[in-house]
Amino acid sequence: MPPKKPRRPQAAEPSAENAHIIGAGETLEQPVTDTIEKNFMPYAMSVILSRAIPEIDGFKPSQRKILYTMYKMGLLTGARSKSANIVGQTMRLNPHGDAAIYETMVLLSKGYERLLHPWVDSKGNFGKAYSRDMAWAAPRYTEAKLEKQAAELFADIDKDTVEFTDNYDATMKEPVLLPVTFPTVLVNLNSGIAVGMASNICSFNLGEVCEATIALAKDPDADLLSLLPAPDFSGGGQILYDRSTFEEIYRTGRGSFRVRSKWRYDPSANCIDVYEIPGTTTAEAIIDKIVDLVKNGKIREISDVRDETDKSGLKITIDLKRGTDPEKLMLRLCKATTLEDSFPCNFNVLIEGHPRVVGVRDLLLEWIKFRLECLRRRINFDLTKSRDRLHLLEGLAKILLDIDKAVRVVRETEEEAEVIPNLMIEFGIDEVQAEFVAEIRLRHLNREYILKRTADIEKLHNDIADMEDILQKPARLRKIMTDTLAACAKAYSIPRKTEILYTHEAAAEAPAEEQIPDYPVRIFLTREGYVKKITPQSLRVADKHKLKEGDAITQDIETTNTAELLFFTDACQVYKKFAYELEDGKASNLGDYAPAFVEADAGERVVFLAVTTDFVGYLLFLFENGKMAKVDLEGYKTQTKRKKLLKAYSDKSPLAAALQIPADTDVVLQASSGRHLVLHTGAIAPKTTKDTQGVAVMTLKKGHHIKSLCLLADTKLEDPNRYRTKTLPAAGVMPPAAEQMRIL
Repeated sequence: MPPKKPRRPQAAEPSAENAHIIGAGETLEQPVTDTIEKNFMPYAMSVILSRAIPEIDGFKPSQRKILYTMYKMGLLTGARSKSANIVGQTMRLNPHGDAAIYETMVLLSKGYERLLHPWVDSKGNFGKAYSRDMAWAAPRYTEAKLEKQAAELFADIDKDTVEFTDNYDATMKEPVLLPVTFPTVLVNLNSGIAVGMASNICSFNLGEVCEATIALAKDPDADLLSLLPAPDFSGGGQILYDRSTFEEIYRTGRGSFRVRSKWRYDPSANCIDVYEIPGTTTAEAIIDKIVDLVKNGKIREISDVRDETDKSGLKITIDLKRGTDPEKLMLRLCKATTLEDSFPCNFNVLIEGHPRVVGVRDLLLEWIKFRLECLRRRINFDLTKSRDRLHLLEGLAKILLDIDKAVRVVRETEEEAEVIPNLMIEFGIDEVQAEFVAEIRLRHLNREYILKRTADIEKLHNDIADMEDILQKPARLRKIMTDTLAACAKAYSIPRKTEILYTHEAAAEAPAEEQIPDYPVRIFLTREGYVKKITPQSLRVADKHKLKEGDAITQDIETTNTAELLFFTDACQVYKKFAYELEDGKASNLGDYAPAFVEADAGERVVFLAVTTDFVGYLLFLFENGKMAKVDLEGYKTQTKRKKLLKAYSDKSPLAAALQIPADTDVVLQASSGRHLVLHTGAIAPKTTKDTQGVAVMTLKKGHHIKSLCLLADTKLEDPNRYRTKTLPAAGVMPPAAEQMRIL
């Protein structure tokens, strides 16, 4: 079906104010493909070619404009200038607003610490690449100049080494590329997002890049990985090296590798100091993630984490709980946070005006072609200048034959316009030579001056012959390039900052199960429902407990940090936690409110706490109606990590007391009437059903109920056998008046 032709719908009657405009008020139908082609495509091409993608010299247009402006301002060798001044001058080339220009300059600066070899020598607060919240100061407060290695960006730029173009309003010229003398495209980090494509180039060590480029200039098939083993980042860290991964990146320009933070353990403070992190993250992002892990209970070995970054550099401090293995903890943190992060490579570069994704080898070969062309243009420029100079000096040499004659010709010529033709006729020189001779000052018309000028003729002949030979022999041109690369490596190379961690060294993985530090602790539960975990060492220092007014400790249990805690509530439910989930406290602390700690339902109170490591033993539940249930502790063990169990005990009668015993033993029951009953728990059959009503063990008179339950060993009964019975249930025995004051 042929496309519909655009039609003109009937327009509304134009208003009086726009009646003179032809077509006013009409609407036109236009295919969306035409709109995309006319409006969106030019924008997309502009972003790709003029903003986001770096070129073979290693710079985006915005970066190149700033550096060239600073070069023209004399900031390569002079004193620093206010950043606001630099930004203002750059707007002659880059009319995209001062904020964007200043931000670009910050990213190129030494103070920001993003680039391995920064181009801008900054003074003042330029922020930090490893901090999300550390903002840079306004441009009116900071100063900058070019770093010394920036001289290699502009070497021979005035010798026609690169093309120049008009700026946006054609008031000045700017270079299309910079004639860089070493592969800056690989030496510094560069990334950008265009329309439909992106670029992300990692940085490499300058010395290694220069060495690899020299080798490729001599042999395009040289082993690149042996010369350029891995990237190098300004933030340091460790690269987890896998040869096959880097072979793929070097071949295709795509792939990713992992970078791990560097840290050290301080045993005196029991803390970990992280001092180098991947360049793809920030200290705040790492700290936020660690805090989330601790809050969610996924990491329990950390007591505090904080940012201690200062003028000396990055520092994230992680305080550890006692008994924590720092190596195992850091492996788990590297897996769960950006302490270990991946760097995605996308070597997308504009080459001869076209975006291309190329591997490291091909990128260096393309740079070699670019650099050789810059050298060829420079030599051609010098050759032309030398030939012109030789031509002038050869004309001057002819004057040397008879200076008086030249003076006489000029003096005797009646019209000024005839001076040049007369000199040409008298000495057999051309117009250019005659102009040069005619412009010589009177004070220079002496033999010494002319001899000095003409002494360079032989040298110029040799230089011209040498330059012509270089242009005819590519090997000599490559030799000049490699010599320059060697000089750059010697002058600007720095030691590697990023350590290479080979696969066998980084093979250790985070343990499958969480490694919990285990050590003796004591668990305290109070009548009001507060729970504390205190180490024996802390109790030896201070054992006086802080309690709310009217509160008292009801349970004191010795156990270990890995024990499982079973909190029984008055709603016949049990909540399961681990001892290590409680913070190590002190007797002087109030402790944690148990219902909040276990996330109990609203209104629930914790009435009993059982502690176990192996679920061996029994739980005794004594109800006010005189019945007792003996439940095997194994019944509360679950295969899954369930945190809440319903029907933990019977709700048919109020719970009077509960007791945990490792094996059958003698216990003492007390009724509200004052009667006591001693029985051996072996007389009661254990049940597997947790909410069993139990069996009757003590008969009660009307209006009385069971009051307490405890181990016989914890009482002061003088004659326990007096309270025993052969049959159950039993009424119990009333102790003598003298003994009532001492028991329980």
